[in-house]
Amino acid sequence: MVNMFVDGEWRTDVYETTDDDGEFDRSETSFRDWVGGEQVKEGGAPDPDAEFPVEAGRYPLYVSLACPWAHRTLVTQALKGLEDAVSVDVVDPYRDEGGWQFTPEKEGCTADSVNGSDYLREVYVAADPDYTGRVTVPVLWDKERGTVVNNESEEVMRMLDVAFDDLATRDVDLYPEGYRDDVDRIIEEIYEPINNGVYRAGFAESQDAYERAVGDLFDALDRWEEVLGEQRYLAGDRLTEADVAMFTTLIRFDDVYHTHFKCNRRKLSEYDDLWNYLLELSQLPGVAETVDMAQIREHYYTTHPDVNPKRIVAVGPDHDFDADHDRDRLAGDPPAALAPTAD
Repeated sequence: MVNMFVDGEWRTDVYETTDDDGEFDRSETSFRDWVGGEQVKEGGAPDPDAEFPVEAGRYPLYVSLACPWAHRTLVTQALKGLEDAVSVDVVDPYRDEGGWQFTPEKEGCTADSVNGSDYLREVYVAADPDYTGRVTVPVLWDKERGTVVNNESEEVMRMLDVAFDDLATRDVDLYPEGYRDDVDRIIEEIYEPINNGVYRAGFAESQDAYERAVGDLFDALDRWEEVLGEQRYLAGDRLTEADVAMFTTLIRFDDVYHTHFKCNRRKLSEYDDLWNYLLELSQLPGVAETVDMAQIREHYYTTHPDVNPKRIVAVGPDHDFDADHDRDRLAGDPPAALAPTAD
């Protein structure tokens, strides 16, 4: 069961998140407009006459540092150098029956600097007073029109990468020509078994559903371990949006998914190539600053009482994400704007 709006009314415990077989069923996001126009989805240049034209400072992001879907947008923002063009407000990692809350007194969290809301749900009904659906992050808001543009992480990531490119301070293209079909295919390919697979395992309500999810998850991890043994990034020799989509799941794996969601067939740190790949991504400029493991642990271990009823937060593991990696042995490099500087 989840908390959600029904015709603009905030309701609790009204929606089953599992199907008849006990499989976790993630609901679709609701706001799906595009800054710069829909051609941006395919990598096309933004239209200055689009319903939502590209403008610096107009489209703030609402995120949770704990959420892997919101984290995708933060990593994209950091890699592109869009911090001045797209501001960010951060909700509290603990989510109770009221949903995501703004607690500016808490370290790492902020007030709602745009709408002055106490809860993120107020932002949703400001956009649509009759809204029906869940209140999720990320949210891309339009200050001028006073509405939500988009709350689908993959699409917000694409907009930041493509539509906002002229506002970026780093020359980084995460959806390069010649790779786009592969990037789209890989993002779709890793979604169900890996990105959503950890949730399918953690929220399963039957043994069979759990074992299917864990089987799919580790089959996929084993496959990508082989791929990354032969090439530097998921789509080959170029860093792309697909790597961002993979990163935000992998960085959480040992700390929360392995234990809290019982994805414990193997730790990620026990994979040679996936682990070294994660270390390289973690060390790209700006990326480490988007990772708040304390908020990640707090959110997962305290917000899912059906999974962890005593809300005791695990204290480990204590990984060194700054450790040396071996990815330089493979062809390909991060974009020049992200290349490490010589000592």
